Amino acid sequence: MLPIYGRITKLGYKFIYLVYMKRLLLATGGGDCPGLNAVIRAIVHRASQEKDWEILGSIQAYNGILWEPSEIIVLDLQKVSGIHFQGGTIIETTNKGGPFHWPVKQKDGSWIEVDRSDEMIRKIQYMGIDGVISIGGDGSQRISQNLFEKGLNIIGVPKTIDNDLSSTDSTFGFQTAVQIATESVDKLVTTAASHNRVFVMEVMGRDAGWITLNAAIAGGADVALIPEFDYDIDIVKEALEKRFHHDRGFAVVVISEGAKKKGGKVSTQDIDEVGYHNPKLGGSASRLINELKEAGFKHDLRKTVLGHLQRGGVPTAYDRVLSAQFGVKAFEMALEGDYGKMVSYRHPNFISVPLIDAIAEPNLVTKDNQLVITANGLGISLGI
Repeated sequence: MLPIYGRITKLGYKFIYLVYMKRLLLATGGGDCPGLNAVIRAIVHRASQEKDWEILGSIQAYNGILWEPSEIIVLDLQKVSGIHFQGGTIIETTNKGGPFHWPVKQKDGSWIEVDRSDEMIRKIQYMGIDGVISIGGDGSQRISQNLFEKGLNIIGVPKTIDNDLSSTDSTFGFQTAVQIATESVDKLVTTAASHNRVFVMEVMGRDAGWITLNAAIAGGADVALIPEFDYDIDIVKEALEKRFHHDRGFAVVVISEGAKKKGGKVSTQDIDEVGYHNPKLGGSASRLINELKEAGFKHDLRKTVLGHLQRGGVPTAYDRVLSAQFGVKAFEMALEGDYGKMVSYRHPNFISVPLIDAIAEPNLVTKDNQLVITANGLGISLGI
């Protein structure tokens, strides 16, 4: 605190002080995820214990900064009251565009992408913002690393329902997604048994099969197909046929959106959304049903695609606690000036790891993983 002016009083020379407020900007990027609001709330609550910090939120990731006019809101205790159990994010999110690939429409109707990262950093500095906390997954943290290399004070908080960041034991939102998927398997088991059917349930998982494996084990599925292991359709067919006797029986298959058979391709959908770079996955359940029919499987097959149901709704207690711990740790990193890092949960501790290390290797399922060993022990076929 610095004195603004002084004056003589009867009690002596009196100073009046002005507190310099430090500003921290929050951004939620990529797909939405249960627990985002709990992280935001935790950061604001922890900051409220300091006298000289103000928390701001950028609407729709970095769009709020880059838009003209900017769309930045103050996040105070009143604003975040009661949001910890709400899904989604009160400051919204996007997985399109971004500061390095900002879409600009041309006069002829075509689109180009421009790099506005330097401009964005200048705007952040002009707003008197001391640091940024980016809450997002692998793609968002790659942007964080690039911005840090350009001189921006930034901290990452790992968010992905895929649980595919190897630098942390767990990411918030994952357990909620597994719970939703497990409850869906539970429901499919009863209708499958009633109708002597095979249900193929498609869940999210572009490159990692953690949701699929956990839901299959917890829900008692018969087959689990994940991106890490290309499956043999004949092995899958054989596993399903064992579940039937004289046309009576049932089975449930859980398949990741990124799973594919040996020699096959991942199912993708055409997309014409401006600024969207990732291939849009979807259709693995339908494709598997067709593959089974072509292989000669005769029993009734139906599909269920969970899609964005896995991203929505109320976070589980576990994810609320994990989100709160991530949020508190992220703010304390800002207090210490520990920028260029990401919060990491290494049981039982919460630490910071360099962003460059956090994005170096994905967290993928391996054949020696205990979940795989458990699945094999339970007789769940992985199609290999």
